[in-house]
Amino acid sequence: MRNVTLTQIFEHPYAQKYMKRAGIVHAVSTAYHAFHIAKKNGADADSAAKAALLHDIGHYTWYNNGTWDYDLYKENDIHAIKGAERAHKLLVRLGEEPKKAKEIALAILLHTDSYLPDHSIVRTPLQEAVAKADEMDEEPGGMHHYRKTNDEKVLRMLEKLDRMIENEMSDQTIKHSVS
Repeated sequence: MRNVTLTQIFEHPYAQKYMKRAGIVHAVSTAYHAFHIAKKNGADADSAAKAALLHDIGHYTWYNNGTWDYDLYKENDIHAIKGAERAHKLLVRLGEEPKKAKEIALAILLHTDSYLPDHSIVRTPLQEAVAKADEMDEEPGGMHHYRKTNDEKVLRMLEKLDRMIENEMSDQTIKHSVS
């Protein structure tokens, strides 16, 4: 049983504020990619989808006059640091188990190495799923942050992914009870 769903995350005003500014289409697409990657590499698909959905919520400070400023972001990027803190705070507020909230926050923190001087990270399978999912959805010049849709479509997509996660968790429970 999950304490927090993707739909609950999306509906929270705090998440709305930051996810929409960083690119909700990219966040949802990355969540789908992370779910599938996590299933393949044995990571927690629920945590991967949550981390991927929230992975860019630290981008808010890189807007300039209401427009995403990709050059400013590339020069001063700490979005993973800010995003990890914001995601942890949100997940705990929503009722996520603290240890799981921390693992999700760490996956967000380590989804990029852009803020590290030597650009190198050794990642867990969960962290790797989120990083690879983000890379799969990137577009040149940060254009993946500009794709638009409406809230109803996002909600339907997240409800579908929530059902996929529930099914995967049920399948895993059955596998573990049989073996």
